[in-house]
Amino acid sequence: MSQIKPVHVIGGGLAGSEAAWQLARAGVPVVLHEMRPHVTTDAHKTQGLAELVCSNSFRSDDAATNAVGLLHEELRRAGSLIMAAGDKHKLPAGGALAVDRDAFSAEVEARLGAEPLITIERGEVAALPPEDWDSVIVATGPLTSPALATAVQNLTGETELAFFDAIAPIVHHESIDMGKAWMQSRYDKPGPGGTGADYINCPMDKEQYDAFVAALIAGDKSLFKEWEASTPYFDGCLPIEIMAERGAETLRYGPMKPVGLTNAHNPTVKPWAVVQLRQDNALGTLWNMVGFQTKLKYAEQTRVLRMIPGLETAEFARLGGLHRNTFLNSPKLLDGSLRLKAMPRLRFAGQITGVEGYIESASIGLLAGRFAAAERLGRTLVPPPPETALGALINHITGGHIQTIEAGVRSFQPMNVNFGLFPVIEQPLIENGKKLKGADKGFARKRALSARALARLEEWLL
Repeated sequence: MSQIKPVHVIGGGLAGSEAAWQLARAGVPVVLHEMRPHVTTDAHKTQGLAELVCSNSFRSDDAATNAVGLLHEELRRAGSLIMAAGDKHKLPAGGALAVDRDAFSAEVEARLGAEPLITIERGEVAALPPEDWDSVIVATGPLTSPALATAVQNLTGETELAFFDAIAPIVHHESIDMGKAWMQSRYDKPGPGGTGADYINCPMDKEQYDAFVAALIAGDKSLFKEWEASTPYFDGCLPIEIMAERGAETLRYGPMKPVGLTNAHNPTVKPWAVVQLRQDNALGTLWNMVGFQTKLKYAEQTRVLRMIPGLETAEFARLGGLHRNTFLNSPKLLDGSLRLKAMPRLRFAGQITGVEGYIESASIGLLAGRFAAAERLGRTLVPPPPETALGALINHITGGHIQTIEAGVRSFQPMNVNFGLFPVIEQPLIENGKKLKGADKGFARKRALSARALARLEEWLL
């Protein structure tokens, strides 16, 4: 029996599961606390660890020119459980990495359950952890239980920020009219496990699009509770009706953009707009409406979404919904190793720290687990270099963000990984003896940033 005192991880989502895995792989015992099924949330449907509550996509898997794909590769090289399970249960999704959500969750839970250094305890941690829990990782995500959130708020003296995250509908494949829809990825780009024809595409002409936008704006929507009324949305996950209200063309330049697609049923006529659906399970029976998060009421969703050509008789396995998210003012509250300055025995990981996205959350879980393991073993672990995707993320949430206050609202907001968080490459970009310009320069810059990141990561992993 190990004499090393366990680290407690609160929350069995992607960040908590990853943190527990990293601790155990370092030889440190872990107690992983998950409140479900004893206490549920508005968004979770199962009691499984690492449940994907929104999309089933980990987004781009292009490690050469996309910051998300680069983060995927960094996690793989760092021994990530989340990436291993995602790769094992991937689905066709063009240039993205999408997963079978149920198989993915089951894989994570099985591997954590089989690890002898990990104990999984079901039950809510409803207040600050007991004093004898001298090393704790709080990875309760954006759906932190109100009791624990209030305890943290009281400890820090900070009012937590909050925003709404909206869930997209899922459609039964057999109810989609493939006489109107067709299979294609944008620009026929294949991704992991894909063929280049991985999305179902539903075309609209201008008249259909204008009628659809009008219906979204006029549709009956879920009402906010009084305490929710002033909560802002996160721009990366706006409901479609909110996008529609921002201008008639907003959706055409967002999730309904028609670029890179040719209607197989009418190749000479370019669609005015296109709705895409992405495979959601390994059987191919369920398809997720890409970018179609919504707060329309259920009956209204069914009516409005059936205006989409190809979905006139659609049957929905899940309709869209809303849940309220919370996150810390991390640049002020956390130190460089994710410890709470007001109580250093607590570390935070995942979306509650102000990163947005499954992979970003898992990344901060990986770092929190490694920091806690090093501390428990009497070692020092420096943060990953800022030139890496992992380093860029943690640098942003623990100090890279310049805080301002406008109209009484702090400026720190959830952030996806992106190349704007990376230190710039100063030297001119030259290929074949010529200085690059325009789009060529942009792609070369991304390739150079990715190559530099992976080189620096290997140094950090040694």
